[in-house]
Amino acid sequence: VIQTSIRRYLDRGIERMLAYDLTRIQLYPLVRFESFFSAALAASSNDLFYNTGIATYLWIITNKKSPQRKGRIQLINAVDQFRKMRKSLGSKRNEFGDSHIGEITRWFGDFAESEFSKLFDNADFGFQRITVERPLRLNFQVSPERIAGLCESNAFTKLDQALREKIVAALKTLDENRVYKNRDAFVQDLEKAWKSNGTKLSAAQIKICWSGLSERDETADICVDSKGQPEADPDLRDYENVPLKEDIEEYFKREVLPHVPDAWIDYGKTKTGYEIPFNRHFYKYVPPRPLEEIDADLKKVTGEILALLNEVVGG
Repeated sequence: VIQTSIRRYLDRGIERMLAYDLTRIQLYPLVRFESFFSAALAASSNDLFYNTGIATYLWIITNKKSPQRKGRIQLINAVDQFRKMRKSLGSKRNEFGDSHIGEITRWFGDFAESEFSKLFDNADFGFQRITVERPLRLNFQVSPERIAGLCESNAFTKLDQALREKIVAALKTLDENRVYKNRDAFVQDLEKAWKSNGTKLSAAQIKICWSGLSERDETADICVDSKGQPEADPDLRDYENVPLKEDIEEYFKREVLPHVPDAWIDYGKTKTGYEIPFNRHFYKYVPPRPLEEIDADLKKVTGEILALLNEVVGG
């Protein structure tokens, strides 16, 4: 039944099939790739669609999988299965012929490993995208340069002018040469300075001030939240795709911690996705030409150029 459906759809025209403009297809939970509906994915040639030359893929789905296909996905390389049209329609220059439809249908029906067909477990293409966080480390200073930077920041300029003046006046009472490596200690001194001139600030306004007076410093203490937990530095945030068949913790210990020992995983941001690198699975290595052959061609071309130059000079 599935083979008949494939032939029927291909006979109706490739425009009726789904297309994906990627050689490395990435699918996220919106498309349940691991569901029992996915049976096969076939890569076809370019220029099969009107007014687009993108690479196209035939996604074969069914709700009547045979037992041998359950939990499995078949990749079919049909990029060479096409014929040139006598007259192109925009970017559509290729089309399927009966023989090509027959080959694709046969490869699908055989469900066997070959040069043009590969079989995989669904999980072989799956990965969990983890968010790797690193702690925020800042130093603080009330130097004239940093105060000037604070005054020019967008968040600070939105404060009331009278409040801005009182904040700056209090900051100038602190030692401009001292560099703080601990945020809590710095904030305590800020609050003492503001209290001395009767300035009261909200938590958000205090954050504006210490943010504008800070710089990243790997030697500084880790900034922690009200619960004593380290805060993440958004500029150091990174992502890793962990194969679905691999344990996240083991991967993290092996691939991440040796390079950044202070990193941790934000499990709340973990997502599951699928990636199908068609080229990797059907790649055929083509050895480079021998150096002797390349040298011979270069000498031949050099000789031709010199002969032309001699003609020009001689003329």
